[in-house]
Parts: sequence; structure tokens; C-alpha cells
Amino acid sequence: MELTGRLAALAAYVPAGSAVADIGTDHAYLPIYLVREGICERVIATDVKEGPFRSAGIKVKGHGLAGRVELRLGDGLKVLEPGEAEVLVLAGMGGNTIREILAAAPPVLNKCRRLVLQPMVDAGDLRFWLAEHGWLIWDEQLVEEENRIYVIIAAVPGLERTKDRLFLELGPRLLEKKNPLLAVYLENIMNQYERILSGLSASKSPAAREKRIMLTEKLLRMRELSDACKVQ
Repeated sequence: MELTGRLAALAAYVPAGSAVADIGTDHAYLPIYLVREGICERVIATDVKEGPFRSAGIKVKGHGLAGRVELRLGDGLKVLEPGEAEVLVLAGMGGNTIREILAAAPPVLNKCRRLVLQPMVDAGDLRFWLAEHGWLIWDEQLVEEENRIYVIIAAVPGLERTKDRLFLELGPRLLEKKNPLLAVYLENIMNQYERILSGLSASKSPAAREKRIMLTEKLLRMRELSDACKVQ
């Protein structure tokens, strides 16, 4: 079974022999791959929506893995018992949604040894939460698929060493490794901030003025980082 580049990158962060839960599994492609390739003996695959849950069940049965990919219908980590999964995969949802799912089940989260996360948006907010709640951003990478760049974050229990809020927002391991896609990734974020600045330009309120100053300063630093990436 061949995975897309994004899913293959997620799979690469799953340690061999680990107990894994794929939260929001959709079609269960990742759990099926992990079991079929012998990376994991079994995987728990969950989804909160009945449509994807049924679709996942069809895929799992079609691959003859009904006994090794266990499907559960329910909300986030609430369908897991503490200690059932040492690795949690949460991919294809917003960073703040991922944060809320993790925060909603401390007993389950506290037994985990690795998080493999792929936020569609708000990656910075997710990193802030991880750093504030005892998770070290162990590694990160960028994957380009169908003209979109995806960020993947692997976190482990520990103290995040990055104190610079901007570096933490953008991806401390991405910046350290100078990922080949980093310049484009930063350009995308800068474009978002420039659109926000444009929207704030008509407002005369003190709050809008402060936000304009903050964003302008942030953009200057980001431009320096982006230029440094291009020189590399």
C-alpha cells in the first residue's frame, strides 16, 4: 500500500513496535499501512463522524485487518483508556482543534510518549500549547503535496528549549534544520499577515494601531529569516 507524501511522513515518525492511536482516521489509510508494513502489531483508529468511521471500516475489512486495526467511534481521546496508546497521531485538522482534543483528556495524554501532529492551520498556537504543557518539539518537517505545504510536528515529553516566541510560532526545528521548503512556508505566513495588516489599515482604534505595530515588527523579522533561507 502506497501512502501520499504527507501520510508517509507521518508514518516515518511512528516507532516500530509502538502502540498507536490515529485520532480522526478518516479512511484509515495510515493505520492500515502501519500494520501491513509490520511497523505496528495493531493500531486503534478513531473518528467522531459516522461517515468516515464507516468508510474506515470498509477499508480495514477490505485489507483483511479487522482484527488488527481496531475502529472506535467517538470524540477525540475520550474513546481511549490511559496507557492504551503510547503514540498519538492527529492529522488533517486545525491546530486549535488538535490542542482542544489533547487538553480534554489529561489521563490519556499523560501516558503518551510521542505526539505526531499535522495541523492544517494554527500551527503556531499548537506549538505554544505544547511548550506550555510539558512537550518538547522533538522534530518537524514540511511536505509539499498537490501545491500545498503541510507542517508535521513530532513532540515528546520534555522542556521546550526555544524561548523566542516568533521562532516557536514558525517552527523551531524547521528553522534550525533550514528545511528546503522553509522559504516558501515563511512566504505563505507573511502573505497572511500582510492581508491582516491591510484589513487593519482603515481602523483608527488604539488596539488596531498596536496590532499593526506588532505585525509590522514581526514581518520585518520574518523577512530577515526568509532572506537568510534563500541565501542558503
